[in-house]
Amino acid sequence: MGNPWFETVAVAQQRAKKRLPKSVYGALIAGAEAGVSMRDNTSAFDELGLRPVTADQPSERKMDTTVMGQSLSMPVMISPTGAQAVHPQGEVAVARAAAARGIPMGLSSFGGKTVEDVVEANPQTFFQIYWAGDRDSMVARMQRARAAGATGMILTLDWSFSHGRDWGSPHIPQSFGIKELLPHALEVLARPRWCMAWLRDRSIPLLRVPNFVTGDEKPPLFFDAYGTWMMTPPPSWDDVAWLRAQWDGPFMIKGVARADEARRAVDAGATCISVSNHGGNNVDSAPASIRVLPEIASAVGGDIEVVLDGGIRRGSDVVKALALGADAVLIGRAYLWGLAANGQAGVENVLDILRMGIDATMRGIGVASIDDLEAANIVMPRDFSPPQPG
Repeated sequence: MGNPWFETVAVAQQRAKKRLPKSVYGALIAGAEAGVSMRDNTSAFDELGLRPVTADQPSERKMDTTVMGQSLSMPVMISPTGAQAVHPQGEVAVARAAAARGIPMGLSSFGGKTVEDVVEANPQTFFQIYWAGDRDSMVARMQRARAAGATGMILTLDWSFSHGRDWGSPHIPQSFGIKELLPHALEVLARPRWCMAWLRDRSIPLLRVPNFVTGDEKPPLFFDAYGTWMMTPPPSWDDVAWLRAQWDGPFMIKGVARADEARRAVDAGATCISVSNHGGNNVDSAPASIRVLPEIASAVGGDIEVVLDGGIRRGSDVVKALALGADAVLIGRAYLWGLAANGQAGVENVLDILRMGIDATMRGIGVASIDDLEAANIVMPRDFSPPQPG
């Protein structure tokens, strides 16, 4: 085996593709319909330039900050994603990596590891919840997270159940019976290192969601929980305000993509909003998160914390997001590639890449602190952001 270290997130993705079974890798790619939003999330960053300086570069750069009441060693947080089948340690490995690098962990309701185990690995854990099931079940899941020690709550709303993909959706087994597993036999056997990791752990990917239940209930299978979510009528802003009132700590609303809705989130009592299109998995042709960030930060940045989720692949992306009004960013696919490539060490590798990239970019543009980043540091095309209504 060669050197497990990789120098960019793109290399981590290449290694993940070689290591993971085709259906698992396809589930991480995901996207919706034609993949317009998914591609735009990353390509939009390429349209933004930076203004470098020649002399008077700062000898030290400050990048620590505070978001959702938690100290961050750099303005990066782990976005909640289901790391099902990627690695035997899953979200626990991610949480340990985040803790080792001094940043918070977001745990998805659809994750494969329990909130108790993840909080033990990283006390700076935010629990993510969907508007799924009845009100009593949602409150029960929040109470479980609070009892486990979760420090914040994330309500994810950027999902519209668009399942068609022009390149085809991966076949994910409903369960682990022989009939369900047979179609996956060849692709699994073609990835011996992935198989060996699970054999060494003496486990198999169960595709169950333990944080969807409380008490002694048996965790449902992924698609059973997904069905509950899909059949639950979407919430109104009054519903959102009610759910926020059930949590007495920091509360993020994830999926805001318009200034008017950002103001509604403030009115609902949120302490933080995530500008996101769910990694391009929501309504296809929605603009990239970074394109709508300036509009939202201008509207509510003085009233609420604003973070960006979508398309972050390098440290310069983080700097661009902060210069356009974000307080921090969330990363998703980037750390999943690292997890697939090399477990906890791979996630740490991704975080180190981002840290070094932030530091180098700040030096290059002559900014000593992330608090001093501003739009003047960026070269932005005139038509980069969509026109605002009215």
